[in-house]
Amino acid sequence: MRFKFYSQPGPMSLILGLVLLAIHPLIWLAGTWLDPAYDSYGLWVAVLTGMLLLWSTASPLRTPGVSQRYNGFYLLALTAIVRLLGQWLGINTIGAAALAVDIYAIGLLLGLDRRARPLSPGWLAVLFMFALPIERILQRGFGFLLQQISAAGACAALQLGAAPVQCEGIQLQWQGQTLLVDLPCSGTRGLLLLLLLFAAVAAFTRPSFRRACLGLLLTLAAAAVGNSLRIVAIALGLVHRETGGGVDVLAEPWHSAIGLITLSLSALPLLFWARLRRAGPAMPLSLPGQATANAQRFWSVQPVTGLAFLSACAVIVSLPARPVDIAHSLPAPQLPDRIAAFIAQPGVLTSQEREYFTRYGGGAARAAYGPYGLLVVSTSAPLRHLHAPDECLTGRGHAVRYLGQTGGPIPSAVYRSTDPQGRVWRVAVSYVSERGEQAIHVAQAVWLWLQAPGTAWRMIERITPWELPVDAAEAFDSAVWRALDVAPPLPALTLKPVL
Repeated sequence: MRFKFYSQPGPMSLILGLVLLAIHPLIWLAGTWLDPAYDSYGLWVAVLTGMLLLWSTASPLRTPGVSQRYNGFYLLALTAIVRLLGQWLGINTIGAAALAVDIYAIGLLLGLDRRARPLSPGWLAVLFMFALPIERILQRGFGFLLQQISAAGACAALQLGAAPVQCEGIQLQWQGQTLLVDLPCSGTRGLLLLLLLFAAVAAFTRPSFRRACLGLLLTLAAAAVGNSLRIVAIALGLVHRETGGGVDVLAEPWHSAIGLITLSLSALPLLFWARLRRAGPAMPLSLPGQATANAQRFWSVQPVTGLAFLSACAVIVSLPARPVDIAHSLPAPQLPDRIAAFIAQPGVLTSQEREYFTRYGGGAARAAYGPYGLLVVSTSAPLRHLHAPDECLTGRGHAVRYLGQTGGPIPSAVYRSTDPQGRVWRVAVSYVSERGEQAIHVAQAVWLWLQAPGTAWRMIERITPWELPVDAAEAFDSAVWRALDVAPPLPALTLKPVL
């Protein structure tokens, strides 16, 4: 028995193949947990998933389901297919999602749903999915839509009062204040935290399909209402600041405290839903011989089957990436030789910038103009190549804080960035399409691009030393628009405090 594992080439090959499939997604996923650019809580989700799996496995096994163990092996094969798609398309998130399929398969093989401390293998796998950087995906793909939903909810709530409210898109005018529901107020993180709680609760309660759908709808509704209430609370704090003792609700810790309170209130309906579950009848403990027989099924994998699986895994991980969402190969943008009184000094892209902006067809160029910096990225695949400044700068060790957006000739998102040497910069970014559309966030640019796929977009990022006056930064911005021949839209409204 001591050398049983090494004397069984079938199981050994099966395990080696699974390790081969999982090693790269695991390394990439662990990198997202440690990379400040992702701002991910995925490590804690992975630890929670592992602890729950061990907690359930440590309890006695009740009546086993033989077919579930066979389904576990089929799911391990499905893992290979998902990993193949991720490798072929060059999308690391898909490859990492295969790890959730592994969790589901392992849960079935261990019979988690038939233990004395039962858990749902499927919902445990869903819980692990939140260890992936899905917040960034949700923010980029649906952030602008979530902005619209949050603004509409806040507008409806404010209309319940006596003061008139004018709502136009994500802009609210109320009691003499023009308020903007900006991207950070889209409620993406709050939505994901509530969905994470829903998956964890469902893993324990193991709801039926009907009850799970009801719980999911309840979670989505609670997230939308809770985020709208958060925006209303901030708006009330801004309008009635003096009544509240002069508290600035946009400053910490008040801003986070409001978010925490509304998030806690949003979780109450979900917890009430969990308490309504009906406990099923207890199942008898399985006989020791049944557990042994199930373990023997794994060790009886034929060598030919195991070696074939290992060979297929080796082929999968060695396939070259052929992504379908690449941009047409674009040359590096031609930056102006001179802007205002400053002559261009071409700069070199960092390795991270080349990875973010130019891989799979994008083009990028940077230059310095006196004390100012300019970075331009061009692409027809914004999902691949457009990244907000905080993502790139945080990855380079900068401390980045989002300040809001300007209402100048072309609206821009503005950040305050402190580099590792302690220097402080003002970073402004705008996104402009070849059709003349403008956006202030990647999510908005992606939303507009989805309505006209193939349209080329440019990211225009301006970097200014923080100690320079704001007027100087705005003058440089205007000079950039003229030099790049970017036509400004109609005059924009001057926006009040950003939510």
